[in-house]
Amino acid sequence: MATVSDTKGMGGAPEQGAPAQAAPVVFTWEGARRGAVAMLPLLPGVVAFGLLYGFLAVQAGLSVLEVGLFSALVFAGASQFLALELWHEPLPVFTLLVGVIVLNLRHVLMGAAIMPWLRPFGGWRAHGSLYFMTDESWGMAMAEHQRGGRDGAYLAGAGVTLWVFYVSSSLLGTMAGDVSAVVERFGLAFLTTAFFTVLLAGFWRSRADLLPWGTAAAVAILTKALLPGTWYIVLGAIAGSLVAACMRARAHA
Repeated sequence: MATVSDTKGMGGAPEQGAPAQAAPVVFTWEGARRGAVAMLPLLPGVVAFGLLYGFLAVQAGLSVLEVGLFSALVFAGASQFLALELWHEPLPVFTLLVGVIVLNLRHVLMGAAIMPWLRPFGGWRAHGSLYFMTDESWGMAMAEHQRGGRDGAYLAGAGVTLWVFYVSSSLLGTMAGDVSAVVERFGLAFLTTAFFTVLLAGFWRSRADLLPWGTAAAVAILTKALLPGTWYIVLGAIAGSLVAACMRARAHA
């Protein structure tokens, strides 16, 4: 893992009179380690959902091997639970595919937001990082980027950590029995909501954020009331982003 951009001019010295440039973007083991450590507080919730998924998947008729492959290759808890709800004979393949695509459309926006951080690397570094990207690892990586972080491996370290624990707990769930009561008792289902609430507070810059944030929230709430599925996530994000873009364009006009 190495630096992929250079701020120096010819001969290895900074060019005289050249404007100051941002620190080079890097992809290092240290960045991956910090991303992994950042995910540790979320692991109890990840393990709980993995155990629950493993139990429900076996009840739906999946083998232990199928459970492991499903978690390892799909790696999307909400999509996997949706698939289990539709898992019956004959398998509604088209409905299942459409449902999963709609449920994960938000990843198009998430990928677009994080790609400026990963684009300098290309190849396996960028694509591998995006494969392991989840809501939680993306949110933590975006927060790190906004703080001035320049290590693209942060996202990969966070994502791989969640992947390892989720896949492992899914397999354990095939033998653990029904853990839904434990999830409910300790409020583990609320961990992700609490995580993003705290993360959002860290993104706050000024009262100017109120308009795009409020727009996103209003559109999401309205869409959730009118449309099925998770369109509210996508449409709310698009609405808030458009308002923020218009505000920025107006400020620079």
